[in-house]
Amino acid sequence: MPVVRSSEAVVHEIHGARFVSYATPLSGSRELCAWRGEIPAGTKAPAHTVNREEIFHLLAGELLMTLDGRTERIAAGDTVIINPGATLAVENPTEETAISWVTTSIGLQAKLADGTVITPPWAN
Repeated sequence: MPVVRSSEAVVHEIHGARFVSYATPLSGSRELCAWRGEIPAGTKAPAHTVNREEIFHLLAGELLMTLDGRTERIAAGDTVIINPGATLAVENPTEETAISWVTTSIGLQAKLADGTVITPPWAN
């Protein structure tokens, strides 16, 4: 039984946010990956288009999430379903760090507006 201890999670930082990965192929997952996201106060991540479905659950705090041009304020306990091909932007306009849990399939890539493709190590 693969068990990933919190002390074994791998931490990555990009665009002002912190990603703590737990489920990846390196930790024994065959189809899915999952991570905790920490989005500090004032962070505004760039818009990006994803190639895989993501399930984004907010554990703590509030965020502004823009999905395909529509902005919603989400609060702790809310879940956003992000379909493949959707363009997503995340902003934390509050004074508290927001904490999320994200699950997707292995192979996630994010394409930025300038055409740069990011293959996040926490999702592959």
